[in-house]
Amino acid sequence: MKIIPLKEGNFSTNETKDFTLLTEENFKTVKGIKMSVQPFLIITEHDVIMLDAGIGWKNSNGKTVISEILEKENIHPNQVTKVLLSHLHKDHIETVIIRTENGFEATYPNAAIYIQKRELDFTMENRGSHSFDFDTLEKLIELENIVWMDEDEGQITDEISFQVVGGHTPFMQVFWIREKDETVFYGADDLPQESYLKYHLAYKTDFDGRKAMELRIKWQKEAIENHWKILLYHDLDKAVLEF
Repeated sequence: MKIIPLKEGNFSTNETKDFTLLTEENFKTVKGIKMSVQPFLIITEHDVIMLDAGIGWKNSNGKTVISEILEKENIHPNQVTKVLLSHLHKDHIETVIIRTENGFEATYPNAAIYIQKRELDFTMENRGSHSFDFDTLEKLIELENIVWMDEDEGQITDEISFQVVGGHTPFMQVFWIREKDETVFYGADDLPQESYLKYHLAYKTDFDGRKAMELRIKWQKEAIENHWKILLYHDLDKAVLEF
């Protein structure tokens, strides 16, 4: 399979979840948590799969960074067949819709969008949280091509499996994509950076930091034993870890 990182950039985010693009000039002076925002496109024999959908960061020409990467890779939005959303924080969902003069429309019109229903229910109960963009979310859930998920684990296709694991959010889900002898694992914000494997910490920014930490230890062992490729959504320097 082909793995294409869709890196929008490295950012700093503050307590109200506002994102500032990091540059050489401001890297040392901007306060806040530093992270990349890096969705992934996975091309298999049967599917063109997007794993989460970024914050919709735009270049000076008004085009989103993700759309420009897809254009360079000669991939049209119509070719995307599946969008797999791990959870609904605003830095993971923005490019699923396009705002137009007449309202909004799906960015990937031929793609089925997979959303965990219990994660949506939790999100709607937390309208005071800065982690969510409810304007985007309310438009997203009106799209016709959503597949609502409510099982704890299972197969989306023969190649794609999922599991609801919690940790970062109560019902966050992770994904495996397997083709031939290759396994790609996406742990989303339970395993967002390589450093999370080096230091076994329970992070206060997670809903259940201890559970997320325990999951990382388990996944690292399985990755080593089974030679996974792990996708890193928020790592400043690295996109894929190979074991």
